[in-house]
Amino acid sequence: MNQPATLTSIVSPLPEKLLRTLLASFVVILCLQTLLFSQTQISTSPDDKTLIVEDAPEMEVYALGKSVIVKQRAKGVLAFGGDVIVEGRVDGDVAAIGGSIIQKDQAYIGGDIIVFGGSYKPESRDPLREPGKETVMFGAFEDELRNVAQNPTQIFSPSFTFTFFAHRLLSLLFWFIVSLGLTTIAPGAIGRAVARVQLSAMKVLGIGIVSFLLILIGVVLSFRYLPDYMGAIVALMAFVLLMLAYVFGRVSIQMSVGKFLQKTIFGGRSRSETIALLIGVLTFTLLLSVPYIWIIVLLTLLAGSTGLVATARTKPTWSRE
Repeated sequence: MNQPATLTSIVSPLPEKLLRTLLASFVVILCLQTLLFSQTQISTSPDDKTLIVEDAPEMEVYALGKSVIVKQRAKGVLAFGGDVIVEGRVDGDVAAIGGSIIQKDQAYIGGDIIVFGGSYKPESRDPLREPGKETVMFGAFEDELRNVAQNPTQIFSPSFTFTFFAHRLLSLLFWFIVSLGLTTIAPGAIGRAVARVQLSAMKVLGIGIVSFLLILIGVVLSFRYLPDYMGAIVALMAFVLLMLAYVFGRVSIQMSVGKFLQKTIFGGRSRSETIALLIGVLTFTLLLSVPYIWIIVLLTLLAGSTGLVATARTKPTWSRE
């Protein structure tokens, strides 16, 4: 006589079946991954400085601190801190930040070409390009961007060499001249900005952080939903806007900090704005030279500068908190 099935006899086979299913799925995934990598044929050079793409027609290739050589096919290429050398065919966009794009003779690029900190160098007088595609090129800071990409830790801990101190001395002189000139040309705007910093620095900083994040989100969305060349233009406009805001804001913040330190050190014996400006410039030049600390100071300056520009039309009527 057959015994009725119990709860234990029904449940006990389930873990074994589940385990077999998981093992089979894992084997299939490994096989597919092996097949994928065998088909794409992507390797690195012996010195580990170059990414060699033999045939990856469906792959977007991204490289950090390495150059990229496309031997046969790739869907798209982005190199940060290295060159892109196209010997075969790239159906999509090709971009290089801190490097150049070299298109060999008979090579084909089907998308836009975007170069920041480098140049576009086609070997043919009439390179094979898709009609209507754009070339956006901004050739500056190539060595700096390349060095940062290949050795990113240097931005946190710079080496104290003669060149380092010479750069800081030049920076001190540059920012003092710029600050002196800007306060002479637009004393009212600088004075109102200094008043906003002194009355409510935290509110200005908070507004600056929000504005800075909104600009970054706008740039990301422009790259996501707009054509690549329009996204590059939006990013360049945002960069220029932030740099102009940084100059204005840094001069204002240096003046504000300089006046505070001048009052603290000299009391009421010195009221010279030139001396206050020199103290402020010297203070931030020193802070921006301290390893690890300088990145926090730079971000604070950038956020505060953006906040000062965003609140430029408001009157400094906030109460000190």
